[in-house]
Amino acid sequence: MNIFRLTGDLSHLLAIIILLVKIWKTRSCAGISGKSQLLFALVYTTRYLDLLSTYISAYNTFMKLIFISASYATVYLIYMKFKATYDHNHDTFRVEFLILPAFVLSLLINHDFAVLEILWTFSIYLESVAILPQLFLVSKTGEAESITSHYLFALGSYRALYLLNWIYRYYAESHYDLIAIVAGVVQTVLYCDFFYLYVTKVLKGKKLQLPA
Repeated sequence: MNIFRLTGDLSHLLAIIILLVKIWKTRSCAGISGKSQLLFALVYTTRYLDLLSTYISAYNTFMKLIFISASYATVYLIYMKFKATYDHNHDTFRVEFLILPAFVLSLLINHDFAVLEILWTFSIYLESVAILPQLFLVSKTGEAESITSHYLFALGSYRALYLLNWIYRYYAESHYDLIAIVAGVVQTVLYCDFFYLYVTKVLKGKKLQLPA
């Protein structure tokens, strides 16, 4: 494992911790897209089904279990525990327009036409756009709380670091995965406006506002 993948994993873990602590401490999921969290739960479920058949390392297994359990815990908090605070009036992104194309694309472009491989590929495609409902919600409400901005920054950093991981592996190991790289580029590009606003606004103590 290289430093870029490790820091990417830690950034991802930090994003999850920030989100869960935010919801639990405020007893509210206001400003959080339940639809994005449902998509992430679907992503990790379909990606990590290999837990049932393949053992890679204790670290790998631990992180997979953390991501799966944390995603479902977040969904539970939003749709069950604190559902009265869920902003369903603004969380209106049509997720079927993300799920169906990702599934069709996974059937057409994959490494191997096998069930686990197709599901893994589907999860890669879907994760690249799973943040869109959250960004859509922020743009509709006009602004995001600082803690929500920190969560989004940590989540976006995770994907950017994974891109560096793939660049490192290409030069150090002569290994690359074009599907993961292209999906990672798409996901990172979606965060570009947010990254700029985070640095110029949030880090200066101002509220983040995304253009409608």
